[in-house]
Amino acid sequence: MYHHSGSVTQQAAGSATGLLDSRGPDTDAILFQRCTWCGTAMFHRLLCPVCRGSELRTERSEGVGTVRHSTVVHRNTPAARNVSLVEMAEGFVVRGRVMGPPMGIHSGDRVRLSTAQDPVRGEPVFQLLDEPYRAWR
Repeated sequence: MYHHSGSVTQQAAGSATGLLDSRGPDTDAILFQRCTWCGTAMFHRLLCPVCRGSELRTERSEGVGTVRHSTVVHRNTPAARNVSLVEMAEGFVVRGRVMGPPMGIHSGDRVRLSTAQDPVRGEPVFQLLDEPYRAWR
C-alpha cells in the first residue's frame, strides 16, 4: 500500500475528481492530470502510470513543449500532414499536429500551443516557437 507523502504540494486550482474538467474559462488550453500522491503529470489517464493512484488533479498546461517525434502521414488526407509527439514543459506527452511543412518538423523543435483542438481531428495544434537554422542537407 502506498502512503501519501506530505512533500507533494497541492494547488487550490484544478479539479481533484480524476476526470478532466473541461469547464475551465480558457477553452484554448490543454488540460492534463497530476497525481496527488507522487506528482506525476499525465494526459487522459484513469490511474497514475507510476504509483497506480486514482487521486488525479486537473491542471492547465502553459502550452510550451518540445517535439520528441514527428512523422509524415499521407493516409486519409488530401495532402500530407505531420503527426507529432510533443513533450510538454509540465512533463506529459501529447499527440498533435505542428503547423508548417511536414518535412520541416524535427525532434527537438520547440513549439507553443496554437489551438487545443483541431476542428477535424480533435488533436492539439502547435506552432514552432523559432525557426532553427538548418544546414544544407
